Amino acid sequence: MRAAVLHEIGQDKLEVLDDVEAAGFGPGKVKIRVRATGLCHSDLSAMAGVLPQPGPFVPGHEGAGEIIEVGEGVSGLKPGDRVVVCWLPACGSCPACKRGQTQLCLAGFLNAGTPNFRRPSGDVFGFAGTGTFAEEVVVDAGCAVPIPDDVPFDVAALIGCGVTTGLGAALNTADVEAGASVAVIGCGGVGISAIQGARLKGAAEIVAVDPVAARREAALRFGATKAVSPEELGDAKQSVTGGEGFDYVFEVVGRSATARTAYENTRRGGTLVVVGAGAMDDFLQLSMFELFFDEKRILPSMYGGGDVLRSYERAIALWRAGRIDLEGLITHRVPLADINEALDQMRTGAALRTCIEI
Repeated sequence: MRAAVLHEIGQDKLEVLDDVEAAGFGPGKVKIRVRATGLCHSDLSAMAGVLPQPGPFVPGHEGAGEIIEVGEGVSGLKPGDRVVVCWLPACGSCPACKRGQTQLCLAGFLNAGTPNFRRPSGDVFGFAGTGTFAEEVVVDAGCAVPIPDDVPFDVAALIGCGVTTGLGAALNTADVEAGASVAVIGCGGVGISAIQGARLKGAAEIVAVDPVAARREAALRFGATKAVSPEELGDAKQSVTGGEGFDYVFEVVGRSATARTAYENTRRGGTLVVVGAGAMDDFLQLSMFELFFDEKRILPSMYGGGDVLRSYERAIALWRAGRIDLEGLITHRVPLADINEALDQMRTGAALRTCIEI
Protein backbone atom coordinates (compact mmCIF):
# COMPACT_ATOMS: atom_id res chain seq x y z
CA MET A 1 0.00 0.00 0.00
CA ARG A 2 0.99 3.66 -0.26
CA ALA A 3 2.13 5.84 2.59
CA ALA A 4 4.07 9.08 3.01
CA VAL A 5 7.27 8.43 4.94
CA LEU A 6 9.78 10.73 6.63
CA HIS A 7 13.07 8.87 6.54
CA GLU A 8 14.99 11.05 9.01
CA ILE A 9 13.96 13.65 11.58
CA GLY A 10 14.79 17.09 10.24
CA GLN A 11 13.94 16.41 6.61
CA ASP A 12 11.33 18.76 5.14
CA LYS A 13 9.93 16.46 2.46
CA LEU A 14 7.99 13.21 2.60
CA GLU A 15 8.39 10.35 0.16
CA VAL A 16 5.25 8.57 -0.99
CA LEU A 17 6.11 4.89 -1.20
CA ASP A 18 4.08 1.87 -2.30
CA ASP A 19 6.01 -0.81 -0.37
CA VAL A 20 4.60 0.00 3.06
CA GLU A 21 2.53 -2.49 5.05
CA ALA A 22 0.28 -1.73 8.03
CA ALA A 23 1.74 -3.81 10.86
CA GLY A 24 0.77 -5.03 14.32
CA PHE A 25 -2.72 -6.37 13.70
CA GLY A 26 -3.94 -8.78 16.36
CA PRO A 27 -6.06 -9.01 19.52
CA GLY A 28 -7.45 -5.66 20.60
CA LYS A 29 -6.50 -4.02 17.30
CA VAL A 30 -8.39 -2.75 14.28
CA LYS A 31 -7.29 -2.06 10.73
CA ILE A 32 -8.65 1.14 9.18
CA ARG A 33 -8.88 2.15 5.52
CA VAL A 34 -8.08 5.86 5.74
CA ARG A 35 -10.34 8.00 3.55
CA ALA A 36 -9.39 11.54 4.56
CA THR A 37 -6.79 13.13 6.79
CA GLY A 38 -5.95 16.68 7.72
CA LEU A 39 -2.48 18.17 7.95
CA CYS A 40 -1.92 19.59 11.44
CA HIS A 41 1.01 21.79 12.43
CA SER A 42 2.01 19.11 14.95
CA ASP A 43 2.94 16.89 12.00
CA LEU A 44 5.43 19.53 10.84
CA SER A 45 6.73 19.91 14.40
CA ALA A 46 7.37 16.17 14.63
CA MET A 47 9.13 16.18 11.27
CA ALA A 48 11.39 18.99 12.46
CA GLY A 49 12.13 17.32 15.79
CA VAL A 50 10.26 19.92 17.87
CA LEU A 51 7.91 17.20 19.12
CA PRO A 52 9.51 13.88 20.08
CA GLN A 53 8.82 11.08 17.61
CA PRO A 54 10.98 8.08 16.65
CA GLY A 55 11.75 7.68 12.97
CA PRO A 56 11.41 6.75 10.25
CA PHE A 57 7.73 7.52 10.57
CA VAL A 58 4.49 8.16 8.73
CA PRO A 59 3.05 11.54 9.83
CA GLY A 60 -0.64 12.24 10.21
CA HIS A 61 -2.92 11.88 13.23
CA GLU A 62 -6.07 13.72 12.13
CA GLY A 63 -7.89 11.10 10.08
CA ALA A 64 -11.10 9.23 9.39
CA GLY A 65 -12.01 6.12 7.45
CA GLU A 66 -13.66 2.70 7.53
CA ILE A 67 -12.90 -0.39 9.58
CA ILE A 68 -11.46 -3.16 7.41
CA GLU A 69 -10.84 -5.80 10.05
CA VAL A 70 -11.21 -6.19 13.81
CA GLY A 71 -8.98 -8.27 16.04
CA GLU A 72 -9.92 -10.84 18.65
CA GLY A 73 -11.58 -9.37 21.73
CA VAL A 74 -12.73 -6.17 20.03
CA SER A 75 -16.35 -5.32 20.69
CA GLY A 76 -18.53 -2.49 19.42
CA LEU A 77 -16.71 -2.27 16.09
CA LYS A 78 -17.13 -4.22 12.87
CA PRO A 79 -15.90 -4.09 9.28
CA GLY A 80 -17.55 -1.25 7.38
CA ASP A 81 -17.98 1.02 10.40
CA ARG A 82 -17.10 4.66 9.78
CA VAL A 83 -14.66 5.95 12.39
CA VAL A 84 -12.56 8.94 13.35
CA VAL A 85 -9.01 8.22 14.48
CA CYS A 86 -8.36 9.25 18.08
CA TRP A 87 -4.62 9.70 18.64
CA LEU A 88 -5.05 10.05 22.41
CA PRO A 89 -7.36 7.23 23.55
CA ALA A 90 -8.29 6.88 27.21
CA CYS A 91 -7.42 3.61 28.91
CA GLY A 92 -10.14 4.14 31.53
CA SER A 93 -8.12 2.74 34.41
CA CYS A 94 -5.14 5.03 35.06
CA PRO A 95 -5.27 7.74 37.77
CA ALA A 96 -5.91 10.49 35.21
CA CYS A 97 -8.86 8.62 33.70
CA LYS A 98 -10.30 7.83 37.13
CA ARG A 99 -10.18 11.53 37.97
CA GLY A 100 -12.12 12.31 34.81
CA GLN A 101 -9.11 13.90 33.08
CA THR A 102 -9.04 11.44 30.20
CA GLN A 103 -7.15 13.91 27.99
CA LEU A 104 -4.14 13.38 30.27
CA CYS A 105 -4.09 9.59 29.85
CA LEU A 106 -0.65 8.43 28.73
CA ALA A 107 -1.77 5.25 26.97
CA GLY A 108 -1.80 6.95 23.59
CA PHE A 109 1.74 8.25 24.01
CA LEU A 110 2.96 4.76 24.81
CA ASN A 111 1.55 3.64 21.45
CA ALA A 112 4.00 5.99 19.72
CA GLY A 113 6.88 3.70 20.66
CA THR A 114 5.48 0.70 18.77
CA PRO A 115 5.91 0.54 14.96
CA ASN A 116 2.66 0.76 13.02
CA PHE A 117 4.16 -0.02 9.63
CA ARG A 118 6.74 -2.23 7.97
CA ARG A 119 8.83 -1.91 4.83
CA PRO A 120 11.28 -4.40 3.31
CA SER A 121 14.01 -2.27 4.88
CA GLY A 122 12.54 -2.44 8.40
CA ASP A 123 10.01 -1.00 10.83
CA VAL A 124 8.32 2.36 10.39
CA PHE A 125 6.52 4.24 13.18
CA GLY A 126 3.25 6.14 12.97
CA PHE A 127 3.11 9.65 14.38
CA ALA A 128 1.43 9.74 17.80
CA GLY A 129 0.81 6.01 17.51
CA THR A 130 -1.32 6.45 14.38
CA GLY A 131 0.14 7.64 11.05
CA THR A 132 -2.81 8.61 8.87
CA PHE A 133 -0.80 9.64 5.80
CA ALA A 134 -1.30 6.07 4.62
CA GLU A 135 -3.98 4.09 2.86
CA GLU A 136 -4.33 1.76 5.86
CA VAL A 137 -3.32 1.88 9.50
CA VAL A 138 -3.50 -0.55 12.42
CA VAL A 139 -4.35 0.98 15.81
CA ASP A 140 -5.73 -0.02 19.19
CA ALA A 141 -9.49 -0.42 19.10
CA GLY A 142 -9.81 2.57 21.43
CA CYS A 143 -8.31 4.77 18.72
CA ALA A 144 -11.25 4.06 16.38
CA VAL A 145 -14.29 6.09 17.40
CA PRO A 146 -17.52 5.40 15.46
CA ILE A 147 -19.15 8.35 13.71
CA PRO A 148 -22.67 8.72 12.28
CA ASP A 149 -23.19 8.08 8.59
CA ASP A 150 -24.09 11.70 7.89
CA VAL A 151 -20.67 13.01 8.92
CA PRO A 152 -18.36 13.25 5.86
CA PHE A 153 -14.90 11.78 6.25
CA ASP A 154 -13.18 15.13 5.74
CA VAL A 155 -15.24 16.79 8.48
CA ALA A 156 -14.71 13.82 10.80
CA ALA A 157 -10.96 13.99 10.24
CA LEU A 158 -10.83 17.58 11.48
CA ILE A 159 -12.77 16.64 14.59
CA GLY A 160 -10.03 14.11 15.30
CA CYS A 161 -7.62 16.86 16.35
CA GLY A 162 -7.78 20.52 15.34
CA VAL A 163 -11.46 21.21 15.94
CA THR A 164 -11.55 19.32 19.23
CA THR A 165 -8.40 21.10 20.41
CA GLY A 166 -9.52 24.62 19.52
CA LEU A 167 -13.16 24.35 20.53
CA GLY A 168 -12.25 22.63 23.78
CA ALA A 169 -9.73 25.31 24.71
CA ALA A 170 -12.55 27.87 24.70
CA LEU A 171 -15.39 25.69 25.97
CA ASN A 172 -13.61 23.44 28.48
CA THR A 173 -10.29 24.94 29.55
CA ALA A 174 -11.11 28.65 29.54
CA ASP A 175 -14.88 28.36 29.90
CA VAL A 176 -15.09 31.81 28.34
CA GLU A 177 -17.54 34.10 30.10
CA ALA A 178 -20.31 35.73 28.06
CA GLY A 179 -19.49 39.34 27.25
CA ALA A 180 -15.75 38.82 27.64
CA SER A 181 -12.93 40.19 25.50
CA VAL A 182 -10.81 37.56 23.77
CA ALA A 183 -7.64 37.53 21.69
CA VAL A 184 -6.49 34.49 19.71
CA ILE A 185 -2.85 34.47 18.61
CA GLY A 186 -2.37 32.08 15.70
CA CYS A 187 -5.33 31.58 13.37
CA GLY A 188 -4.83 28.31 11.57
CA GLY A 189 -7.36 25.50 11.94
CA VAL A 190 -6.95 25.26 15.72
CA GLY A 191 -7.04 29.01 16.28
CA ILE A 192 -10.11 29.41 14.09
CA SER A 193 -11.78 26.65 16.11
CA ALA A 194 -10.94 28.53 19.32
CA ILE A 195 -12.55 31.63 17.78
CA GLN A 196 -15.69 29.63 17.02
CA GLY A 197 -15.70 28.33 20.59
CA ALA A 198 -15.37 31.84 22.04
CA ARG A 199 -18.22 33.00 19.82
CA LEU A 200 -20.39 30.11 21.03
CA LYS A 201 -19.71 31.12 24.63
CA GLY A 202 -20.89 34.66 23.93
CA ALA A 203 -17.63 36.62 23.90
CA ALA A 204 -18.33 40.25 23.04
CA GLU A 205 -15.01 41.01 21.36
CA ILE A 206 -12.78 38.46 19.63
CA VAL A 207 -9.53 39.75 18.17
CA ALA A 208 -7.74 37.41 15.77
CA VAL A 209 -3.96 37.85 15.54
CA ASP A 210 -1.98 36.36 12.67
CA PRO A 211 0.79 37.53 10.31
CA VAL A 212 -0.97 36.09 7.24
CA ALA A 213 -3.62 38.38 5.73
CA ALA A 214 -5.69 35.51 4.32
CA ARG A 215 -5.97 33.94 7.74
CA ARG A 216 -7.02 37.24 9.27
CA GLU A 217 -9.73 37.57 6.64
CA ALA A 218 -10.88 34.02 7.33
CA ALA A 219 -11.01 34.68 11.07
CA LEU A 220 -13.57 37.42 10.49
CA ARG A 221 -15.80 34.97 8.62
CA PHE A 222 -15.67 32.53 11.52
CA GLY A 223 -16.64 34.98 14.25
CA ALA A 224 -13.74 37.30 15.04
CA THR A 225 -14.84 40.91 15.51
CA LYS A 226 -11.41 42.30 14.60
CA ALA A 227 -8.35 40.83 12.89
CA VAL A 228 -4.86 42.31 13.20
CA SER A 229 -1.24 41.49 12.46
CA PRO A 230 1.06 40.80 15.45
CA GLU A 231 2.46 44.33 15.11
CA GLU A 232 -1.05 45.76 15.50
CA LEU A 233 -1.93 43.83 18.67
CA GLY A 234 -0.94 46.67 20.96
CA ASP A 235 -3.28 49.06 19.19
CA ALA A 236 -6.07 46.49 19.34
CA LYS A 237 -5.50 46.06 23.07
CA GLN A 238 -5.87 49.81 23.49
CA SER A 239 -8.95 50.19 21.31
CA VAL A 240 -10.82 47.11 22.56
CA THR A 241 -9.87 47.07 26.25
CA GLY A 242 -8.72 50.62 26.93
CA GLY A 243 -5.20 49.31 27.39
CA GLU A 244 -6.13 47.03 30.31
CA GLY A 245 -5.68 43.79 28.42
CA PHE A 246 -8.00 41.02 27.29
CA ASP A 247 -10.02 38.84 29.61
CA TYR A 248 -8.81 35.75 27.74
CA VAL A 249 -5.84 35.30 25.42
CA PHE A 250 -5.29 32.04 23.54
CA GLU A 251 -1.74 31.22 22.42
CA VAL A 252 -2.09 28.79 19.49
CA VAL A 253 1.44 28.89 18.10
CA GLY A 254 3.52 26.91 20.57
CA ARG A 255 6.43 29.29 21.09
CA SER A 256 7.65 31.00 24.23
CA ALA A 257 7.88 34.37 22.44
CA THR A 258 4.19 34.35 21.52
CA ALA A 259 3.24 32.97 24.94
CA ARG A 260 5.07 35.91 26.50
CA THR A 261 3.21 38.30 24.18
CA ALA A 262 -0.05 36.59 25.13
CA TYR A 263 0.75 37.02 28.83
CA GLU A 264 1.51 40.70 28.39
CA ASN A 265 -1.79 41.26 26.58
CA THR A 266 -3.84 39.48 29.22
CA ARG A 267 -5.39 41.80 31.80
CA ARG A 268 -4.55 41.49 35.48
CA GLY A 269 -6.70 38.70 36.82
CA GLY A 270 -7.35 37.47 33.28
CA THR A 271 -6.66 34.09 31.70
CA LEU A 272 -3.91 32.97 29.34
CA VAL A 273 -4.70 29.66 27.62
CA VAL A 274 -1.71 27.84 26.13
CA VAL A 275 -2.92 25.70 23.23
CA GLY A 276 0.11 25.45 20.93
CA ALA A 277 2.41 22.42 21.24
CA GLY A 278 5.98 23.65 21.64
CA ALA A 279 9.47 22.29 22.10
CA MET A 280 10.77 20.80 25.34
CA ASP A 281 13.72 23.22 25.38
CA ASP A 282 11.70 26.39 24.68
CA PHE A 283 11.15 28.01 28.07
CA LEU A 284 8.68 30.74 29.00
CA GLN A 285 10.21 33.26 31.40
CA LEU A 286 8.06 34.98 34.02
CA SER A 287 9.17 36.79 37.14
CA MET A 288 7.91 35.62 40.50
CA PHE A 289 6.73 39.15 41.21
CA GLU A 290 4.53 39.45 38.13
CA LEU A 291 3.04 36.02 38.76
CA PHE A 292 2.06 37.16 42.25
CA PHE A 293 1.14 40.77 41.50
CA ASP A 294 -0.84 40.31 38.25
CA GLU A 295 -2.71 37.19 39.37
CA LYS A 296 -3.13 36.05 35.79
CA ARG A 297 -4.25 32.47 35.37
CA ILE A 298 -2.12 30.37 33.01
CA LEU A 299 -4.07 27.37 31.75
CA PRO A 300 -2.45 24.83 29.41
CA SER A 301 -5.01 23.03 27.25
CA MET A 302 -4.21 19.48 26.18
CA TYR A 303 -6.39 18.20 23.32
CA GLY A 304 -9.22 20.53 24.29
CA GLY A 305 -8.95 20.00 28.02
CA GLY A 306 -11.87 17.59 28.37
CA ASP A 307 -13.21 14.13 27.66
CA VAL A 308 -12.32 13.47 24.04
CA LEU A 309 -15.29 11.25 23.18
CA ARG A 310 -17.74 13.78 24.62
CA SER A 311 -15.94 16.53 22.72
CA TYR A 312 -16.34 14.62 19.45
CA GLU A 313 -20.07 14.21 20.08
CA ARG A 314 -20.44 17.88 20.95
CA ALA A 315 -18.61 19.02 17.81
CA ILE A 316 -20.84 16.84 15.63
CA ALA A 317 -23.99 18.16 17.33
CA LEU A 318 -22.88 21.79 16.91
CA TRP A 319 -21.96 21.17 13.27
CA ARG A 320 -25.32 19.53 12.53
CA ALA A 321 -27.12 22.48 14.11
CA GLY A 322 -25.15 24.94 12.00
CA ARG A 323 -23.57 26.51 15.08
CA ILE A 324 -20.02 25.87 13.86
CA ASP A 325 -18.59 25.74 10.35
CA LEU A 326 -16.28 22.80 9.75
CA GLU A 327 -16.39 22.49 5.97
CA GLY A 328 -15.13 26.07 5.70
CA LEU A 329 -11.96 25.15 7.55
CA ILE A 330 -10.89 23.03 4.59
CA THR A 331 -9.32 25.53 2.22
CA HIS A 332 -7.24 23.11 0.13
CA ARG A 333 -7.51 19.49 -1.00
CA VAL A 334 -4.70 17.36 -2.40
CA PRO A 335 -4.21 13.66 -3.14
CA LEU A 336 -1.66 11.71 -1.11
CA ALA A 337 0.76 11.85 -4.06
CA ASP A 338 0.94 15.64 -3.60
CA ILE A 339 1.48 15.60 0.15
CA ASN A 340 4.51 17.90 -0.08
CA GLU A 341 2.30 20.54 -1.66
CA ALA A 342 0.16 20.37 1.48
CA LEU A 343 3.27 20.83 3.63
CA ASP A 344 4.12 24.00 1.72
CA GLN A 345 0.57 25.29 2.16
CA MET A 346 0.88 24.85 5.92
CA ARG A 347 4.35 26.39 6.15
CA THR A 348 3.37 29.51 4.21
CA GLY A 349 0.07 29.92 6.02
CA ALA A 350 -1.89 29.61 2.78
CA ALA A 351 -4.17 26.93 4.25
CA LEU A 352 -6.32 26.79 7.34
CA ARG A 353 -6.55 23.04 6.84
CA THR A 354 -5.54 20.97 3.85
CA CYS A 355 -7.46 17.75 3.43
CA ILE A 356 -5.40 14.89 2.02
CA GLU A 357 -7.75 12.60 0.13
CA ILE A 358 -6.55 9.01 0.21
